[in-house]
Amino acid sequence: MKTQRRDFLQQAASLLAVGGLSTWTDSVAASASNANKPYVVFVTGDHEYSSEETMPLFAAELEKNYGMRTTVLKSVPDYNGEKDIPGLEVLKEADLAVFFLRWRLLPQEQLNHIENYLKSGKPVMGFRTTTHAFNYPEGDDRRRWNAFGEFAFGSPPGWGGAAKHTHYGHNSTTDVTVIPEAAKHPILTGVEPSFHAASWLYRVKPDYPPKGAVPLLMGKAVNPDKEATENPVAWTWQNQWGGKAFLTTLGHPEDFREEPVQRLVINAIHWELGQPVPKRWKGKMNINVPYGHPKKS
Repeated sequence: MKTQRRDFLQQAASLLAVGGLSTWTDSVAASASNANKPYVVFVTGDHEYSSEETMPLFAAELEKNYGMRTTVLKSVPDYNGEKDIPGLEVLKEADLAVFFLRWRLLPQEQLNHIENYLKSGKPVMGFRTTTHAFNYPEGDDRRRWNAFGEFAFGSPPGWGGAAKHTHYGHNSTTDVTVIPEAAKHPILTGVEPSFHAASWLYRVKPDYPPKGAVPLLMGKAVNPDKEATENPVAWTWQNQWGGKAFLTTLGHPEDFREEPVQRLVINAIHWELGQPVPKRWKGKMNINVPYGHPKKS
């Protein structure tokens, strides 16, 4: 506390010396205004869906049109860097953490930042491969994190396994419809009752999402490579720490070109933060990120 007070006084003295009282008061007012803005942290790192390119576009939209502060964290040295996402300590300041991960192998000290955030009971949001965000081998003390999707979002606990979490082939796409019982949910405000998505449908049924979840959107596979059933592609839930959770198994970069998906994401972020969804849609975003790694599953 003494250090903070000393730093504040030094800053005040410097500003007064350089620009006078008005400069100092303007700076203080700007800092206070910025501090009151909701703070959203995006945690990206996937081999397949270019989250390191799509998520910054949503972050920029939140800052430009919706009065929020954002940070986007990325795997290093690039999306294939499974063992390092620098900056996770900022989660302690976040009001909402958004995850788009796939098969990471983060060190324990970085996992601790995620665990502390979860245990704070703050809201979480996840996209697609976050159902299998981590991929620690047998015998690794961190292996429980392979079920991150389950304990954070109510999704299957990783790829394959007893839940048989899979998809219906890279040549398939998905027809998406609003679930009638959920049509009045705030997250679905302005979302078209039906639309098409490039993502191949993920199988999550019959055990997920869990009891207590609220499914919002249903997906039907188009041109599947195996017998396919309809599966939820977006739902809300409350995890064991009391945190509001929203997950969608959509997330192909072409999905984000679609206005219904853009509205879904912006609405969900506001809902997670306990804010009313925007009364006025700011307009379709220009998202043109390619799907760059088709050989991955």
